[in-house]
Amino acid sequence: MATRASPLAAAPIGGRSLAQALLRAWDRLSIYLPVMLMAVLALLTYWLVRNTPIFITPPGAPPPAQEPDYTMQRFAVRHFDAGGQLKAEVLGDEARHYPATDTLEVNAARLRMFDARGRVTLASATRGITNADGSEVQLIGNARIDRAAAAGESGLQFRGEFLHVFARTERLRSHKPVDVTRGRDRFSADAMDYDHQARTLELRGSVRVTLAPPKAP
Repeated sequence: MATRASPLAAAPIGGRSLAQALLRAWDRLSIYLPVMLMAVLALLTYWLVRNTPIFITPPGAPPPAQEPDYTMQRFAVRHFDAGGQLKAEVLGDEARHYPATDTLEVNAARLRMFDARGRVTLASATRGITNADGSEVQLIGNARIDRAAAAGESGLQFRGEFLHVFARTERLRSHKPVDVTRGRDRFSADAMDYDHQARTLELRGSVRVTLAPPKAP
């Protein structure tokens, strides 16, 4: 008697074959999965770059320029304190204002500075650089400062290629050689720091001093 196979009996064999095929496909896919993920990330990055908005600085707010925004010819600039008292006057043949640093660069600079008692100090140089309120002035090239004599004080003269004036604190500095004259006394040094309020003069480097004998009564 012939035996007839039931279709239901072959189902487990077919199911195992399908499962094994799926496992083999998954194994092959897992090998390439990292590469596929990297490709997706690269495409996503490219899309973000293409669609990210670019912020442009408004034309009305440019960065500070390194070029002067205005110049002056044969000018005079005066600085006053809060009480309206004239503190300093800057004159020159030509001036250039630099907005990046808010400084004024002056050719053939000449200055007049006044202390609290109204005594005047004169200064000049080939070139001068002053800040916005005139409280700092750099004198460059053939720089000279003359402070008038006062009661009980001799006049002072400073000469050098560079002098840095601090008007508010009445200090004067230089990192280059200077010559100082006080009355008949002479001083020279490679650098100096002068504090008028403290009445001190610090000389550095190679220092030479010539002190004149006092005048006979």
